[in-house]
Amino acid sequence: MTLPLHFSPEVEAARAAGTPIVALESTIITHGMPYPDNLKVARQVEEDVRAEGACPATIAVIEGRLHIGLDDSQLEELAQARGVAKLSRADMAVCLAAGRTGATTVAATMIAARLAGIEVFATGGIGGVHRGAEQSFDISADLMELAQTPVTVVAAGAKAILDVAKTLEVLETQGVPVIAYGQDSFPAFWSATSRLRAPLRLDTPEAIAAAHRMRGEMGLPGGQLVANPIPKQDEIPAKDLAPIIAQAQSDADAHGISGKEVTPYLLQRIFELTEGRSLTANIALVRNNARLGARIAGALAARSA
Repeated sequence: MTLPLHFSPEVEAARAAGTPIVALESTIITHGMPYPDNLKVARQVEEDVRAEGACPATIAVIEGRLHIGLDDSQLEELAQARGVAKLSRADMAVCLAAGRTGATTVAATMIAARLAGIEVFATGGIGGVHRGAEQSFDISADLMELAQTPVTVVAAGAKAILDVAKTLEVLETQGVPVIAYGQDSFPAFWSATSRLRAPLRLDTPEAIAAAHRMRGEMGLPGGQLVANPIPKQDEIPAKDLAPIIAQAQSDADAHGISGKEVTPYLLQRIFELTEGRSLTANIALVRNNARLGARIAGALAARSA
């Protein structure tokens, strides 16, 4: 059976020319924000990657084909689609085999990037250990994917709605390098800093590319997480967010929200409680991560030249 991989013309041309490529997820389009904001942001993020000299490859499953890169009409269709599955490691193969359509989470995008030979993936924030996981066992598959799939993931830390300290503990246990970019503090998604110290720090895309290559040379499984702080001018300070996150979590508990529905519910509730500031910050951090991802991809390409 042939894997149903489909490269967009832009990505195919980049592969032939040796142009650096950055993978981008699609759940931010289908589940992250409403139309037409989602389409506008998807286009902006792709342009940010191009502006840094790399090729964007937005990844999605469309009618049973794994698309590595979407053209503009496909982006627009996905942005308006209803009932799109949210894919992770557990359900990605079923979606492909059944000929369905689904958007890729961090874990699924990492799998697709590996299959396509793409080494860098830029996203907003990774999933992690949910608050109360000691009772619910609710831990994102993103963490296990980082432990086994050799892709460098650029994110603004873990989503601040999570138990970030426990998320860092799981990543350490799984042997995942967690590298803060240009600072010692682990960034907290909408906030540039947190009270938690990052396990590692690197200050240049070239240093991150060198670490990626060294893991490959050593035969170590898994990728590395680059925690890129949101620009200071775009952040919401952690002290302002803490009571808002607590309120959103309390509301989720009161409504019996659980499983895959927790994250989208909390993000929507925080959007309401911050009067839209969380969405503005989210857009800024995704674009910032795309730019850094493109620079890292460029540094990796230069090391291979």
